[in-house]
Amino acid sequence: MSDAWLVVGLGNPGPTYAGTRHNAGAMVVDLLAERAGAPLKSQRKLRADVAEVRLGGVPGARAVLAKPHTYMNESGGPVALLADFYKIAPDHLLVVHDELDLPFGTIRLKLGGGDNGHNGLRSVRARIGTGDYCRLRFGIGRPPGRMDPAAYVLKPFSTVEKRDIELEVDRAADAAEAVVVDGLVYAQNHYNA
Repeated sequence: MSDAWLVVGLGNPGPTYAGTRHNAGAMVVDLLAERAGAPLKSQRKLRADVAEVRLGGVPGARAVLAKPHTYMNESGGPVALLADFYKIAPDHLLVVHDELDLPFGTIRLKLGGGDNGHNGLRSVRARIGTGDYCRLRFGIGRPPGRMDPAAYVLKPFSTVEKRDIELEVDRAADAAEAVVVDGLVYAQNHYNA
């Protein structure tokens, strides 16, 4: 197995979904690629946009950044293809995703756990055969009133949230980089609120 990390930002493809709550994970991976100076490039065979980078300075830790071309509920297919192609074990997989059960901007890093109704995580578990991979949960908060959570996650961030979204995505990217460079326990100690 490779010593590289696979960092996957979950979201939905296309401009219709850019800037929506469900695409928080994809936004974090976009920023990591930008920081590394390595644009994500479409890899049709792998069904994802991919960049091979080094994170954390020189020489840096090897990482593969990816955003699946599929919709959220089919994310597992590209994740499994990427893990197989790059020979990355589940303990070196970091999935970055939106989380309804955390207040906006809250970050939680963890290893394993349930899917908690998240279709992207359910798909990843089904396709790689385990839930024992690292997760960076990006809080988007609960929907107001009786709004359907499925509708809420597909809406753009609120005006108030938009003021802070760049800062929160930046902090989440720092946390993801810490996992790759320094390990999950270090990152948890520094970024879990």
